[in-house]
Amino acid sequence: MPFTRPTQGTAIEHAKLLRCVEGIRERSARAVPWEPDTVGIPPGGSDSALARINDVAFYANARNEVSTLAGVCAELLRLHHPQDEGGACGGCRQIWPCPTFEEISRLLA
Repeated sequence: MPFTRPTQGTAIEHAKLLRCVEGIRERSARAVPWEPDTVGIPPGGSDSALARINDVAFYANARNEVSTLAGVCAELLRLHHPQDEGGACGGCRQIWPCPTFEEISRLLA
């Protein structure tokens, strides 16, 4: 379930966003790595061999890279959490919602 719209940065929204990135991480970890014959890349006889090599490299690494990025987001969200309703961030001690949480929310909206 994607995080669709950040609002006030409540503890509930924080938990929802954390569940979202953890779900992305779990799904990417379970995914079968893509192979050149299972994705929409140019056929072997394509004029653009470099494009084919780049596509294959992208698809080959995408599963691990998505999982790693989701892991980074999850760790940032574990660090930046509401200390108490209307209080400070437990990680950076700025007023909640802190800039880190707001930016992650905005980027994943």
